[in-house]
Amino acid sequence: MNSDTLQPGLYIVATPIGNLGDLSPRAADILARADVIAVEDSRVTAGLLRHIGTKRPMVPYHDHNAEGVRPGLVARMATEAVALVSDAGTPLISDPGYKLVRDARAAGHLVVTIPGPCAAVAALTLAGLPTDRFFFLGFLPPKEKARADSIRDVAGVRATLVLYESGPRLAACLTTLAAELGDRDAAVTREITKRFEEAVTGTLSVLATRYADAPPRGEIVIVVAPPGEAAPASAADADAALLEALARLPASKAAGEVAKALGLDRRTLYARALEMKG
Repeated sequence: MNSDTLQPGLYIVATPIGNLGDLSPRAADILARADVIAVEDSRVTAGLLRHIGTKRPMVPYHDHNAEGVRPGLVARMATEAVALVSDAGTPLISDPGYKLVRDARAAGHLVVTIPGPCAAVAALTLAGLPTDRFFFLGFLPPKEKARADSIRDVAGVRATLVLYESGPRLAACLTTLAAELGDRDAAVTREITKRFEEAVTGTLSVLATRYADAPPRGEIVIVVAPPGEAAPASAADADAALLEALARLPASKAAGEVAKALGLDRRTLYARALEMKG
């Protein structure tokens, strides 16, 4: 380990999501040399520090105390190296850490990230679904109506969806996803990086049935495929759109607008527009 004093500032340190072997040498080095570590649960972080053979001062920093604790932590960054960790994975992903980063930057302090494990990204690699675009939803609201509303808001997003869920709520969540999104392909990933890591794939309804009577333990990541390609617009759709556009625009502009909106050939639409006007 490097015994040099760390430069004062904020160090965002990713920690293992299950397998302690995933703690990077750089992360271990920063944690061993930090003046103080801001933690979600000191018992969890104490176990991680024991694993690397060190002890460091810890300050609880979580949803329930963040507003009161944050100013003091930011003040300490002027002269001390403050490390930020979550219980598992990358801080700021589905937790309140971004406000600490924002305030540290506003105060002119150094901010450094030490990247590593992240359950959302790990689940994407296991799911076998498109990864070129993805939309992270974190934890959905626990109440059914609020959960359905949140899912409905992203139904049209042309990206793979990634969300966190608990075992007891898994089946209900999958059922709501199927109802609001249609029966898309999906994966339920759990125990990521641990001995019994698994990614169970299938349609949302099949997965909902599978887990209805056997809720799994632990935290889960659900990955849902993007929506399928929209059905091509019909001739009737094109005529209706042209009729509306012709009420406002000359034939050439109406054809251009409808071609762009419906993904149809502009010249064909222009000919049809002239026909309709005639």
